[in-house]
Amino acid sequence: MTVSIIVLAAGQGTRMRSQLPKVLQPLAGRPLLDHVLDTAQALDPRRLLVVHGHGADAVRETCDRDGVDWVLQAEQLGTGHAVDQAMPEVSDEDIVLVLYGDVPLITRTSLDALLAATSDSTLGLLTIELDDPAGYGRILRNTQGRIERIVEHKDATDKERDIREINTGLLAAPAEKMKRWLRSLDNRNAQGEYYLTDIIAMSVAEGMEVVGVAAQSAAEVHGINDRSQLAAAEAMYRERQAQALMQQGVHLLDPARIDIRGELSCGLDVQVDVNVVFEGKVTLADGVRIGPNCVLRDVTVGKNTVIDAFSHIESADIGKSCSIGPYARLRPGSLLKDDVKVGNFVEIKKSELARGAKVNHLTYIGDASIGEVVNIGAGTITCNYDGVNKHRTVIEDGAFIGSNASLVAPVRVGRNATVGAGSVISKDVGDDALAVTRARQSEIADWQRPTKK
Repeated sequence: MTVSIIVLAAGQGTRMRSQLPKVLQPLAGRPLLDHVLDTAQALDPRRLLVVHGHGADAVRETCDRDGVDWVLQAEQLGTGHAVDQAMPEVSDEDIVLVLYGDVPLITRTSLDALLAATSDSTLGLLTIELDDPAGYGRILRNTQGRIERIVEHKDATDKERDIREINTGLLAAPAEKMKRWLRSLDNRNAQGEYYLTDIIAMSVAEGMEVVGVAAQSAAEVHGINDRSQLAAAEAMYRERQAQALMQQGVHLLDPARIDIRGELSCGLDVQVDVNVVFEGKVTLADGVRIGPNCVLRDVTVGKNTVIDAFSHIESADIGKSCSIGPYARLRPGSLLKDDVKVGNFVEIKKSELARGAKVNHLTYIGDASIGEVVNIGAGTITCNYDGVNKHRTVIEDGAFIGSNASLVAPVRVGRNATVGAGSVISKDVGDDALAVTRARQSEIADWQRPTKK
């Protein structure tokens, strides 16, 4: 059996109250449609067709990828009309699977079950029972329990609205029959649209069995039409990610307070405190501990490193047994070797710190190379920018930089050199040398401080 997948992504999403097309609204930092395409491509379809309409250029530009073909629905005339736009691209021999760009949490497990229930003589329909089915199309079964048709909420009688089994919208059917049914659709309903769900009654009329496949959970068929539903999906996604991490052995101090907006890989005995946000691709090795309220974006962290509270780390590579924070900021291009300490209110940008270097507090290190076991005192800054160009500071192994020093780049501090506290260093310092640039201290005895009259 070969499968072609059609993803419906043409809606405007007016209830979002946004200039952004609905399928581009972010879930875990990525467009809704991206999540659906990931799952669809995991099924290895022969064709993957996305029907787009509102904001077509933005949707296509944002979510275009290899293996995806785009079909424009110039007028949004209903789900049946949308699928029909893509059907000329589908082989008659295929099974067609219909997905939705605003149902991002659907799992491959449920889709595999749906496809397994579909054949040349059966139509697979994904359903679920909800405590509150308001707004959804209801599944109507006959006295033998077989599905006969679907009635949309607005077209349903009061008795039909009492039914709790609903249509998720996801279905699979043989392509040749699907094409014929779509040509027979009409729009005589409360919405004046061509409903894809009307093909259920057509298939039953032909004697084809409609097989209802129960979705594993309500979360994975959760559709998104407004901000409230988007927030609910975010919570569902967060819970799913947290459960997966804990099954891998990650210690989450509060699973409800973690945000993964990308790809997170963890080793053994990793501990993550509350309100930590992971973005992009983050890798945490064995024994890493992340304190509360940290943000990590595109970061690799080595074994047994500790990142304390309120640290913000982006595009950095951190070695083993390092200590970061609290309140540290590592900007893009930061490379920390093993046993490095970066303390509170330290900012590092585009710099390498060798093994055992210490930058304990209240310091800015930019465009610098810091040697092994260098100690940089509080209040030190590398003056790397002259208003036009960035310049580099080099501090060799074993150097000691006193507090409140300013290193005016380009400048080199030699191996085992010492810079006295409060110095402004604008010339290279030799190996094993002491550099001090303080003004001579003077004192006036019995000084009378001016007072206001």
